[in-house]
Amino acid sequence: MLTETAIELRSSAPSLIMRAVKWVIARRPPVFPHDAAGFQAAMAGRKLPADAPMPEAFFRDFQVGGWDAAGHPVVTIHPKSGPAEWHMLYFHGGGFVRPMFKVHWPLVAAMVKHCGISVTVPLYPVVPEASHAEQDAVADAAWATLAEHHDPAKIILNGDSAGGHMALALALRLAKAGGAMPGKLALFAPWLDLTLADPAIAAVEPHDVMLKIGTLRACGALVAGGRDPASAEVSPLYTPAEELALLPPTRIWTGRHDLFIIDSRTFIAKLRAAGVDAKLYEYEAAPHVFMAITPTREARDVIALLRDFLVD
Repeated sequence: MLTETAIELRSSAPSLIMRAVKWVIARRPPVFPHDAAGFQAAMAGRKLPADAPMPEAFFRDFQVGGWDAAGHPVVTIHPKSGPAEWHMLYFHGGGFVRPMFKVHWPLVAAMVKHCGISVTVPLYPVVPEASHAEQDAVADAAWATLAEHHDPAKIILNGDSAGGHMALALALRLAKAGGAMPGKLALFAPWLDLTLADPAIAAVEPHDVMLKIGTLRACGALVAGGRDPASAEVSPLYTPAEELALLPPTRIWTGRHDLFIIDSRTFIAKLRAAGVDAKLYEYEAAPHVFMAITPTREARDVIALLRDFLVD
């Protein structure tokens, strides 16, 4: 059961821009097919998708550098003034099977501009063309390079959706290894259970304009490969309390019209029971990864809370 301090409703009604965007999303072809069979057909023999290119304006507005981690490209964006005190390692979402979306870049820009941080974005390979092990290798290599050149206590791990899963999984691997840990963990609508086992999720599904249970379960099975999708290794929701206790201060942001809201509530309660400084922020009627809709009041609030989290 969540306590009053574990969860905070930040928006009791959607803004007009949010309502308009949801209306448009509901009428466009879906990012993911709305059923398992459609998802499996889309994955079979597809043309390898490409990452959305970084906007040219980034070179004008920021200091931008490129490098590689485990053989894959990585982009680091600093404020115009140069490297910041806090450095974010950010993993984009896309169900582990889609590359960087166009909408992810404005979200990155907003975090650099309004939080005054540097952000590193690994452009990791996607499933099924690559394996989960290759994705983890990129995450591990990116962390190792950052931690070598930046105080780990001033690195925040972040990601949205599947990227939130990647950020959390990286933090858990680091905790198990007993080495340097990131200072903070921020998760935007994280995918915590690849099986979506909680029956309460079904009540949210009619309101979610992007995600469907059958599609996500098929995607989760594909990503899991030979592993058990319900294991803690694949679904961090089931991580033992003694391992959760090793995590740094954590904040989660999720919309109430997002399938992942149910598991976010469960996970935040588990974190707090394990003694972690953790809090969940919810937004009424907001869709999956709503913070990427940067002009909205809700997205601006997320960025402001993220900024406050870094200065606490």
